[in-house]
Amino acid sequence: MKETIRIGCGAGFSGDRLEPAVILAQRGQLDYLVLECLAERTIALAQKRKRQNPALGYDPLLERRIDLLLPHLIANNVRLITNMGAANPLAAGQKIIEIAQRLTIPVTVAVVTGDDVFAQLTGNESALETGNPLSASGMLISANAYLGTDAILPALATGANIVITGRVADPSLFVAPLVHEFGWSLDDADLIGQGTVIGHLLECAGQLTGGYFADPAGPKAIPDMAHLGHPFADVSANGRAVFGKVAGTGGRLSVATAKEQLLYEVMDPSRYITPDVVADFTQVSLEEVGPDQVQATGGRGTTRPNTLKVSVGYDGGYIGEGEISYAGANALDRAQLAGTIIQERLQDRFSDLRIDYIGSTSVHRTNFGHNPAPYEIRLRVAGRTTPAQLAALVGEEVEALYTNGPAGGGGARKYVHEVVGIVSTLIDRHQLTPHVTVLQS
Repeated sequence: MKETIRIGCGAGFSGDRLEPAVILAQRGQLDYLVLECLAERTIALAQKRKRQNPALGYDPLLERRIDLLLPHLIANNVRLITNMGAANPLAAGQKIIEIAQRLTIPVTVAVVTGDDVFAQLTGNESALETGNPLSASGMLISANAYLGTDAILPALATGANIVITGRVADPSLFVAPLVHEFGWSLDDADLIGQGTVIGHLLECAGQLTGGYFADPAGPKAIPDMAHLGHPFADVSANGRAVFGKVAGTGGRLSVATAKEQLLYEVMDPSRYITPDVVADFTQVSLEEVGPDQVQATGGRGTTRPNTLKVSVGYDGGYIGEGEISYAGANALDRAQLAGTIIQERLQDRFSDLRIDYIGSTSVHRTNFGHNPAPYEIRLRVAGRTTPAQLAALVGEEVEALYTNGPAGGGGARKYVHEVVGIVSTLIDRHQLTPHVTVLQS
């Protein structure tokens, strides 16, 4: 058994940069590289792509990422774990085999399936967000349960170079190689809790090395952000982890950046619920142990839940959008007059209509008492409805402001988007049967 293993995170979301993962695979001296590429809406959109073409439904950047990474993964004996399978892990695995054959690189891929539970739902289950039946949100189009470490372990046991999954809880992608390498028991809640701390710190990639932390003013300034390095962790068998990044890459890894990531998307630090454990972050200790090196210890946990969260996608209709700019004297007043005109003309046809003044109050819906007159304002109108033709009316009305006033409108744009809504429910974990399929080039 190894005394220490090194796990890197090369992507924190589907659209993340490609080159940080390549740098990790090439120069990071990793044992494992993880690419975390799924969010709730991402997998619902992937399900829609799969319905349109059964050969698709995996991550849109999978081919580009694997093309770049595969030679380095094999040359440096780095195992890849990723949820880029999205709604179609098996098709993703077959695509990786196709790429490997084109590159004449022998590779074994283990595909984890079993997260798609759409056929098991009736629509009468309660949505966690509203308490109403799932079907009350709209026509259901997808349902994916969050699998955990126990679903990934059989795939790692095959010795595959690449493990590809669909919906798996983000920290579990990192906990699984720790359990596999160190022989941790899934019933050791404190070790799994510490592993979850490690996974949570790594899962957003560049956020840990100062990306989402950065502010050019004062102590939050981060160097060389154009070449932000992504993090890795050296983890010992007792769970002690030291986080770092590849020498020469941009960014900064400090106790401050780690603290922000530790609390990112955490509602209750004493009860961070995953399929593996109910993790407790309250006793976590972070300490700088060198330049761009932070040690994390103290994660704990209690027994894993008997239920798994299910992300359910539904058809949310269409959103029509229109934008137009006003600049110069009285820009805000003219934009607000335009907004009032649109409100009066559309309010009887849209129950869900939103008007934003970008540059003034669009993000927080207020300016908290700060009232400097802006030089320019972008008016944005959005209306959600069922027929696409009615949604298009929003952009048409905004465009018509060109000549119908108020004065000085310019740069109008109009769009119609199909909407996938997301709600959640719970499912008994014993209703799921994860499965592993091994493919070879």
